[in-house]
Amino acid sequence: MSITLPQEYIYPLAGVLSTFYVLFFQVVRVGGARKAAGIKYPQLYAEKAEAQSNREARLFNCVQRAHQNTLENLPTALFSTLVAGLVYPRFAGCACAFWSVARIIYTIGYGSGDPAARNLLGANVMGSLTQYTLLLTATWSLVKLAIA
Repeated sequence: MSITLPQEYIYPLAGVLSTFYVLFFQVVRVGGARKAAGIKYPQLYAEKAEAQSNREARLFNCVQRAHQNTLENLPTALFSTLVAGLVYPRFAGCACAFWSVARIIYTIGYGSGDPAARNLLGANVMGSLTQYTLLLTATWSLVKLAIA
């Protein structure tokens, strides 16, 4: 069995690359918020009482949670993009890049300290819909490849 990648597979690869920039953006935001809040390593989050009494600690918890949520969703986004890209390379690459933009907006909104703001400009909803669409497209791509 051999796999031949379409010449346009550069699009899914570019989409996947965009996710690394999202992570870099989030790491910088988390690091800055950690420093501003005075949260020492290896503490993952500020304690509840500290976050309630210290705005900087609350901001840290929010941006840290945005980063953690991205890490939780990243495997599905990456794998779905790479699989969907075998059949629909332009769509997969564009969808993954759109997911990345949505995650940046999500991080900015969540990092405001108001967890409800994670849906700033519809970022949470649009990112989730894009991820589910990529997953369904990857599933359909495998079906198409199996019956071809």
